[in-house]
Amino acid sequence: MTTNHAVDLRRTMLNKVPEVTIYFWIIKILCTTVGESFADYINETLGFGLTNTTLLFSAALIAALVAQFRLNRYVPSVYWLCVVLISVVGTLLTDNLTDGHNVPLWISSTVFAVLLAVVFSIWYARERTLSIHSIVTTSRESWYWLTVLVTFALGTAVGDWTIELTGWSPGQSVMLPLGLILAVLAAWKLGAGPVLSFWLAYILTRPLGANIGDYLASPKADGGLDLGTLGTSVLFLGTILAVVIYLTVTDKDRTETIEARKQRAPVTEEV
Repeated sequence: MTTNHAVDLRRTMLNKVPEVTIYFWIIKILCTTVGESFADYINETLGFGLTNTTLLFSAALIAALVAQFRLNRYVPSVYWLCVVLISVVGTLLTDNLTDGHNVPLWISSTVFAVLLAVVFSIWYARERTLSIHSIVTTSRESWYWLTVLVTFALGTAVGDWTIELTGWSPGQSVMLPLGLILAVLAAWKLGAGPVLSFWLAYILTRPLGANIGDYLASPKADGGLDLGTLGTSVLFLGTILAVVIYLTVTDKDRTETIEARKQRAPVTEEV
């Protein structure tokens, strides 16, 4: 009771993240695909280079996060813009280590896994929860976005490392993270902790989305659909925009709206 009361006293804003619905996972996967394809388009196709591309998107991410932190509630357009940009920056962090500094993927995977464990440990020690349903203070929101960034970098490293080890085609590489996500879903249905299940699935959506992006963008000779990085980015950014507009209009993923609807729902009494 004391802990709940303390959180209530510190609550200065509405929950800053969306409810975890099917829309959440759809946009999350779309964002991870954009993170892979758009970073490759700017870096390789346009020839910006890793350093300039990283600086460009890092500056854009900082600006978006400033706007996000200034809000006192969840706003779909701002929130998902942050996720799109953080997906690009997280991808570039791993790419810089791998391509810019020749760091083996197993090392970057290990480093990001340890870093994520440290972030989770400190977050829980300070806030006593890792639930995204309680992002109601600036402190918790800061830990949340730091965690999201590290999960994108980790997912990129692990996904690339897996492809390096297996030599799978883009189409085949989609099946492993998809199968693992389904396993997490099954474990959650059987009683696994919702917070642990959420973050495991969140990490796994990164290699899933990246592999989908590679499959769509790769030439047909390599087992892809040959949409190119630009075509894939435009397709997924347009889909993200459409879903975000829908959520903005309907409030279908706003935590407080969902709770209010549940409270208004008629109660059936047993006879």
